[in-house]
Amino acid sequence: MFERLLSSPLVKRVQRILLSTDALIDSSVFDSGRRSRELYENFSTFMERFHVSGFARLAVEVSCEALTWGLVGLIGMMALAGSAFKMTNEGDWLKQTDLAVTFLDRYGTQVGQRGIKHDDAVPLEEYPDYLVKAVLATEDRRFYEHFGIDVIGTARALTVNARSSGVVQGGSSITQQLAKNLFLSNERTITRKINEAFLALWLEHHLTKRQILQLYLDRVYMGGGAFGIQAAAEFYFGKSVKDVTLAEAAMLAGLFKAPTKYAPHNNLPAARARANDVLNNLVDAGFMSQSQIIAAQRSPATPVDRAREESPDWYLDYAYGEIRKLAAGGKLGDTRVLTVRTALDSNTQKLAEEKIETNLREQGRSYHAKQAAMVVMETDGAVRAIVGGRDYGASQFNRATDGSRQPGSSFKPYVYLTALMTGKFKPTTVVTDRPTCIGNYCVKNYSGGYAGSLPLSLALAKSLNTIAIQLSIAIGNGDSRLGRARIIDTCRRLGITTPLEDTPSLPVGQSDVILLEHSAAYAAFANGGKRTIPYAAIEIRSRQGDLIYRHDRDAPPQQQVLPYEKVVDLAGMMKRVVVEGTAKRAQLGDIDVIGKTGTTNGYKDAWFCGYTGVMGGCVWYGNDDNEPMNNMTGGTLPAGTWHDVMAYALQGVPLKPIAGLKPEPRPEAASANGVAVRALDLGAPQRPATLSKGAVEALESIEKKARTTASGKQSSIKPRDAITQTRRDDFPTIGAVE
Repeated sequence: MFERLLSSPLVKRVQRILLSTDALIDSSVFDSGRRSRELYENFSTFMERFHVSGFARLAVEVSCEALTWGLVGLIGMMALAGSAFKMTNEGDWLKQTDLAVTFLDRYGTQVGQRGIKHDDAVPLEEYPDYLVKAVLATEDRRFYEHFGIDVIGTARALTVNARSSGVVQGGSSITQQLAKNLFLSNERTITRKINEAFLALWLEHHLTKRQILQLYLDRVYMGGGAFGIQAAAEFYFGKSVKDVTLAEAAMLAGLFKAPTKYAPHNNLPAARARANDVLNNLVDAGFMSQSQIIAAQRSPATPVDRAREESPDWYLDYAYGEIRKLAAGGKLGDTRVLTVRTALDSNTQKLAEEKIETNLREQGRSYHAKQAAMVVMETDGAVRAIVGGRDYGASQFNRATDGSRQPGSSFKPYVYLTALMTGKFKPTTVVTDRPTCIGNYCVKNYSGGYAGSLPLSLALAKSLNTIAIQLSIAIGNGDSRLGRARIIDTCRRLGITTPLEDTPSLPVGQSDVILLEHSAAYAAFANGGKRTIPYAAIEIRSRQGDLIYRHDRDAPPQQQVLPYEKVVDLAGMMKRVVVEGTAKRAQLGDIDVIGKTGTTNGYKDAWFCGYTGVMGGCVWYGNDDNEPMNNMTGGTLPAGTWHDVMAYALQGVPLKPIAGLKPEPRPEAASANGVAVRALDLGAPQRPATLSKGAVEALESIEKKARTTASGKQSSIKPRDAITQTRRDDFPTIGAVE
């Protein structure tokens, strides 16, 4: 049966099919192998033509490696360029920089301008030819040849600087400087330089060379509070840039390197020497001949007398940034020409700058301190003064608003407040100063010893590091990480935005904060726990005088973010810091002061932050390069500077108590509203007579009525003339300042 089945036609047909399939597979595999060998042999024969050896092979290998690493570098550059190009994605980026803002102080006196002058811009073709050539010869001779970054010029500058062991020549092109002015701050970091380079390339792609040069000349800082070369020509020479002589043009072109150092109203000999260098640059660059500059060298420019004029540039930069944010947020409509009345107290601003400069000049060398910054702020956030550094002309980087530094022990009030909010601690709670460690981290006190058992309030007054670490552990119920998380939450509620590193040393202030935010957070300790948002603009008006924005109407009100009772407890403890602790130099006689000193490891930073019931702020001393100072603590120059400035700023100001603290009984008579008005006698200079708050309000009322005639038509009186034309000198008998 089986044999019969095998011999059937159907089975034989299947067998033939399977055999044919097997043969086909075998032949296909064989043919494929043969063809593959042939292809490989043909490919090898072809590639033999490209075989290299010796130096040729070395060149090929190097080229391949360069291509590989070049691809890696390209990918890296694209990653780095991301942050720079994001800055150009916010709609019409150029229009956002075209604000023209005139700033008034709190009394209505004009104090400066920022932005481009819409009604006074001079087209580049109307500039004198020698002025443009002087700028190019001094700042960027290869401007029309490079692609945004002058590689040759940068290499030359690096070579000259290396030979001179210092910075003699700058390597940034005009395009790079414009990129910094439009998009970046003046912070000296690698990140900023990288962004600057990419933004320079972006500008070269989107603008012509003439547009770049025009924008640069319209926006560059020229000293004396003047931004743009047209404003500088008016400020220094009292004329339009179209009319400046060759000698004047050389003096203007010399300002770009160091506006304050070479400003003719500050140092005329230095300005003339710098102008002579610019004239020689014109000859070296081939733009002019020696005979053409002789007359300008023999008859140097003489500026208008501006010796008494000063500009609160640190404050104006901050205020202008605030206005730009309001404009970007749509709160100012389409208006681009604005008049802004700020909370600036010009006299306090001037005194703060003078005190810091005097202290650094007289004691900076012994303390090895080169920089300082300060903020004076009311308890509702109104910023009265900002000092962002020692010399605005040398560096426009604002250390008060943009720089972040370690606060040291001035951070501890956040720790103590968080501990009070747990309900486990009171100011009278007894704690023990003893050796304290978290893992491998062991903290020591500044004195090096231990105080034993003492009340919590005295521990803060003595600024004991061990107690701060112990509190962070107790806040987290034994878990220091949880405790630090709660401390960070307290900081966030108070407005601290900087990244706070979650390390065991956080409670003793080894994580950076911004001075302006630190000052605002301390204001909450004086106002009863309300979050304080700093602001400069009190009101903003259009060119026509229409009120566009008013802070008390349009800004959100202060919010209670911390328990009132706990903040009052902390304020009482911080008062003890000033009365018997590390901040005795900040005492203001009978006026209650709360505050805290701060000193970081290695004496790299020294702080004092303090408040009265009316105003206060923070003071910082240190070095930009983080070099250690010579034993400077927060209780020395910082507390002394704060005392001197506040003793001046509070003169004539109606006093009010710190929230929750009962002021000490005083023999002086009280005003009608029960608030003592004191004439301070604490070694501070006498303030000049100024308008009182009532006088300012009366003038504003007159101004409003003057805007509209009886027929309802617009008055011929220009907006704010009733205030801006009224100077403090016109009211010598009015002494109250608000």
